[in-house]
Amino acid sequence: MAKPNIVQINNHYINDENLRKRYEEEETRKRHRFMGWMLIGMMLLFILPTYNLVSTYMKLQERQVEIRRLEKKYQSLILETDAEKLLAKRLKDKAYVEKYARAKYYYSKTGETIYAIPELLPK
Repeated sequence: MAKPNIVQINNHYINDENLRKRYEEEETRKRHRFMGWMLIGMMLLFILPTYNLVSTYMKLQERQVEIRRLEKKYQSLILETDAEKLLAKRLKDKAYVEKYARAKYYYSKTGETIYAIPELLPK
């Protein structure tokens, strides 16, 4: 196939149209460049708050874990304190003190033999 012979007319109108087309293309490039910079600026504006939000969320999660751990420790301390209060209340009774001293420290009266049974030891 042969190439068609096309000759471009080089007159004032064609030159003006080519100039106008180049100007529009340049304006379009400037508009696209401006929109690109605007997009980058918007992304930068959203990155900092997003980072702050994520870091705050992570701190919140860590604190919730810490709260759960402290609540468990608090419950165990309450149980421990109640046991100590019960022991203190029981130690006011003279008969219990005698029994406690015999079982825990193996004290005995004269002529008495002590056999330690772990299940029966006072706590």
